[in-house]
Amino acid sequence: MRRIEEVLDGAGRICILGHIHPDGDCVGACLGLYNYLKSACPEAQVTVHLEPFSEYFSFLQGTEQVDHAFPELPPYDLCFVMDCGDRERLGPTVKYFDSARRKVCVDHHITNQGFGDVWEVQPDASSACEVLYSLLDPAQISRDTAECLYLGIVHDTGVFKHSNTSRRTMEVAGQLLEKGISPAYIIDETFSKKSFAQNKALGRALLSARLWLDGRLVAGVITARDMEELGLDSRHLDGIVDQLRVTDGAKLAVFLYPSNESQQEWKVSMRSNDKVDVSRIAVSFGGGGHVKAAGCTLRGEWTAVVDQVAALAEQQMRETE
Repeated sequence: MRRIEEVLDGAGRICILGHIHPDGDCVGACLGLYNYLKSACPEAQVTVHLEPFSEYFSFLQGTEQVDHAFPELPPYDLCFVMDCGDRERLGPTVKYFDSARRKVCVDHHITNQGFGDVWEVQPDASSACEVLYSLLDPAQISRDTAECLYLGIVHDTGVFKHSNTSRRTMEVAGQLLEKGISPAYIIDETFSKKSFAQNKALGRALLSARLWLDGRLVAGVITARDMEELGLDSRHLDGIVDQLRVTDGAKLAVFLYPSNESQQEWKVSMRSNDKVDVSRIAVSFGGGGHVKAAGCTLRGEWTAVVDQVAALAEQQMRETE
């Protein structure tokens, strides 16, 4: 697929979906496409279905139109899936995907094998927003669309610090800047700024942190009890694994938080500073992601879960010595 317009023919009703617990790249890609389609395909009815996301993204054009309730609806003519590595990560919105007459996936996860009728997966791209940019007509990208795409790139590259930042990434970011957006506002308001609840969550995670593999792996946890006591939800946990990642001497960071109310099922987020391919670890446990950033879901006591991750990480470390 060279342009989004190639799949729009005959689509009167269009939906846009993203993964569960949507992050900046997911929200940016979904709303970026929404704003683009509103001008490129004004006769179509376009709806974004996403789980609730950070209030810091509320300045993006179109956030007030996002559906978080997921009502029963007639089948859509066309369904776009953004920043999602597989069908299962669509969560409660999967019903719109399954019933849609045509399905298009736009993603950058290396573990995405392609699903739907048409897919554009670019594992070398920094973000789904960078992939989406490559499918849009630059002349038709509005300031509103550019703002969404820039936000997604900023969040998935850690403000251009992560190893997924390429020359192409910087070129795309520069072209988006020419649309008149404010990079300082986007970075300060959505990436750097933390709410009081987020700071409490980070503090609790850092207090829980322990070292494995002689300090080469650092891991922290937020328990279900912590979530209840501090009044947290998944939106308050962004950035914690990246703070663990900068621990001196750590080659790998792992952050765990409850996948539901159970004390024994965890969302496991992993970041690599070195040669460890965390996507390999995640895939072995039924998850996915990127070489440097990946995740999965595991059951058990949290330190036992980290032991499993540590064993696979140590094996990779030995292979590269």
